[in-house]
Amino acid sequence: MELKTLARTGPPAGKLRRIPHTPGCRSARVLLGLDARHPVGDTIGVAFESARARGALLHVVHAWSLPPDAAEWPFGVPEKDRATWEDHEVQLLADVLPPWHEKYPDVPVLQDVLLLSPVEALLHHCGSAALVVVSGGPGPERSEVVRTLLREAERPVTVVPIRATSN
Repeated sequence: MELKTLARTGPPAGKLRRIPHTPGCRSARVLLGLDARHPVGDTIGVAFESARARGALLHVVHAWSLPPDAAEWPFGVPEKDRATWEDHEVQLLADVLPPWHEKYPDVPVLQDVLLLSPVEALLHHCGSAALVVVSGGPGPERSEVVRTLLREAERPVTVVPIRATSN
């Protein structure tokens, strides 16, 4: 499997805000963009291994959105419904990570579930990361995330290809 770590050069071109990196502050964090509904083991493994090798915190970010029909609700989304959906997303992420905690018990992990698009969630946190790790592969959303990170992230980005599975 070939991994590519690419660093962005030049000024940021995006319109999205990022948390600014504090000059002189050592960044001991690896940022993993993870779709908890469709986790990719190779990508998770690369992120854990990168965090272990750096002695860094692994910051796992799972982004989610409200159901498409929620925008049509006449009085907005009730807080109770939003909280229930968010709890479900938190549980999805929590269910993915236990085998990785066992394999890498020395890697501290911060789990983050954000009501943002994947691109916004990762750009929001990439300024405080030493490395960003994401899956690359087919699909317009995944491709957009990769393209945007490579263009706008101010940190190295590792894109882990998704292996084709045979039936």
